[in-house]
Amino acid sequence: MRQETTARTSRTNLAPIPFECDAPFLKISGELPTELNGTLYRNGPNPQFDAPGAHWFVGDGMLHAFHLENGRASYRNRWIRTPKWRAEHDAGRALFGGFGRKLPGAPASLTDGGAANTNIVFHAGRLLALEEAHLPTEIEPGTLRTRGYCDYQGGLAGPFTAHPKIDPSTGEMVFFGYNAAGPFSPALSFGSISASGAVTRFDRFEAPYASMVHDFIVTENHLLFPVLPLTGSMARAVAGQPAYAWEPEKGAYVGIMKRNGSAQDSIKDIVWFRGENCYVFHVMNAWEEGSRIVADVMQFEEAPLFPHPDGSPTDPTKSRARLCRWTFDLTGNTDRFTQTYLDDLTGEFPRIDDRRSGFASHHGWYACANPDLPMFGALAGLVHVDGKGARLEKYLLPAGDTLSEPVFVARGMEATEGDGWLLTVVWRERENRSDLAAFNATDIASGPIALVHLGHRVPDGFHGNWVGAA
Repeated sequence: MRQETTARTSRTNLAPIPFECDAPFLKISGELPTELNGTLYRNGPNPQFDAPGAHWFVGDGMLHAFHLENGRASYRNRWIRTPKWRAEHDAGRALFGGFGRKLPGAPASLTDGGAANTNIVFHAGRLLALEEAHLPTEIEPGTLRTRGYCDYQGGLAGPFTAHPKIDPSTGEMVFFGYNAAGPFSPALSFGSISASGAVTRFDRFEAPYASMVHDFIVTENHLLFPVLPLTGSMARAVAGQPAYAWEPEKGAYVGIMKRNGSAQDSIKDIVWFRGENCYVFHVMNAWEEGSRIVADVMQFEEAPLFPHPDGSPTDPTKSRARLCRWTFDLTGNTDRFTQTYLDDLTGEFPRIDDRRSGFASHHGWYACANPDLPMFGALAGLVHVDGKGARLEKYLLPAGDTLSEPVFVARGMEATEGDGWLLTVVWRERENRSDLAAFNATDIASGPIALVHLGHRVPDGFHGNWVGAA
């Protein structure tokens, strides 16, 4: 019995699933609100083939679509047919290792290792699968058929973030890209795409050093770029050492520029603030308060999942994220920004009601760990916070179960902030399968109001978004 329990608690939901499928009629426990009409799209790594030395971050993207309509639910999953996926599918084996590294015997002509595996967003009539080293990949809604790279008629080139921000006032999508001058370069690009789908700005500038800049910050009038000491190095990559590594001696920087000024003036006038060493994958929200900018982020003391340059591990006790408030004084009195933890609970994947993106918000949610379980660090619950980051309520899953990023769905465009539902995919450890769970967004402590049951599991992934029915 002890061996069985040990094996069960050590299981994870990281391994890929080896199939694509359609499930048109799914069993539901509870009652799905009839107003929930649309599709929850989720993206995450699901490699076709094992590859030696491959990092979890570089697995082939697989989309999982839960379509909800009039209280019913269906499901479909498909691999994203990137050039890498097609080449490996034809070869019947892995051709790439980690972060663009080609394996022995891979064709010399094959240079594109993009996985399109991190996020999926809908903007200006296009459904886009994103990862931060390549252009967006357009997906056909509903069918999940891969249409191919989208460069907006030549308006884009190079890497495009997995975390663009859609301005709720203008409808424009603001984006950036790191390694903009080539792999492991310190250049960052940035720009915007109008609500009608036209590139209206595309420029770049030099950061203090080459960093993995996973997310950035957008407010009404400013863009903020965190350059934190998870560094990229071509020399290390060529030498077979960690391509990305934790180098705290580089220091922590956040660059702030005017959002709507001329490109030349914005780049010339960028102000670099300094802070305590840390790493941030994800931003909850940010806004302006007079001459201050406030940003709530999930901050690590040391970056997880990556070693020091010599390959030695970082401190696991410091490699956990907590909700933290960054504050920037724009008066010019200081070049330091403050970092204040708002909670001691380990968490990740923060979300808000996106209608308040870039403006002061009163509700936020994130996935959290259960500190009372031995699997401390696994995401096993949800937290609801107010506009000051204070915890309003918490929901924890049964021991062993884990969940994905929560996605907020408003009851309607005219609903007040926070009035709606929270959707998350839950892995049931004992049954080794997944449910889609729907919560009342402001009453998560009462548990899910409905569960959509899958017969298989959805592997742990990264991000997703809701697309309402037209």
